[in-house]
Amino acid sequence: MFSLGSWLPALPGLAWGWALLDALLQGLVGACAVSVLCSLLKVYLYIQCANNPERQAEKEVMAARRPLLEPLQVLVLTALLALVGSRVAALVVLEFSLRAVCTILSLGKGAHSSQLYLLCQYSLGCGVSCGLTFLLEGAPHRTCNLALAAGLAGLLALHARRLARHVCALYELHSRQRYCGLCLLLLPAGHGIPRLLRNALGLTFAVADLAAVELINRDFLSTGEAVRFWTPLCICYTLLVVYMQEESRQSTGRGAAFRTVLVRMGGLFILLLTVGRWTDILHVLVSLLGELWCLLHSGALLESCCRQPRLDRRAGSGSGETSR
Repeated sequence: MFSLGSWLPALPGLAWGWALLDALLQGLVGACAVSVLCSLLKVYLYIQCANNPERQAEKEVMAARRPLLEPLQVLVLTALLALVGSRVAALVVLEFSLRAVCTILSLGKGAHSSQLYLLCQYSLGCGVSCGLTFLLEGAPHRTCNLALAAGLAGLLALHARRLARHVCALYELHSRQRYCGLCLLLLPAGHGIPRLLRNALGLTFAVADLAAVELINRDFLSTGEAVRFWTPLCICYTLLVVYMQEESRQSTGRGAAFRTVLVRMGGLFILLLTVGRWTDILHVLVSLLGELWCLLHSGALLESCCRQPRLDRRAGSGSGETSR
């Protein structure tokens, strides 16, 4: 391996250019991770809709081709993740991790929430960015390692997108005629996609949480400074989680998801007004744009996730009446 910067003279502007390139590569890796998540979730939801006659309209919306929207999603998210600072990205990761744990505990053993996978899109990108910042800090070949990671992540995202396109176009035909090995594999294994996503996201956020705590603590010169920062942070996050748990019980749908984003970013904005820097305020606004962009891009998937629990409850009540 070699360092790209070793081939060029050490100029201040050049160092700034390498830092910008590293940030863009980190953002690209995070954006590709979000793309893989959305593609696999799209495959799962499409299969669920294809097997349910009541959800044919949702299936048609998901199958609609948008050739320019998906690359645009990756480009915009790459830019936003490159702009957000590591401090705010770490706070976003910690807040979502706490909320995810509370949601999973409230669901009960063996249950899962497909909506939670969509709500974690921007947090996942921030988590990947935090993990790369922590793991590659001080590495002599940081840019080369990031370029390799971006290439592998892009390849994985491309194959996941091709899988989603194939399933949306040909799954029903191939599953009936039984001559496509991929679609035949998804017939018994498609219901296991949420478990795969849950395990992958659990590992990713476990690493990201450790990296986030370390990235935040490195800015403090003493224990007193750390206590003055973490105490209001813990209080703010606890109140946010309690409020959003109550909000999720009372209302569902896209409107509730957007309100949750506004409350989360608003709470973080107010917190950093008291204990943060002015750059943190700007990064919170960038994070708000990232959260809203991810939700707007996945609107059809979010609607399908919101409808699924209601259909499951209706099917359960119908089977209970039949058994009586």
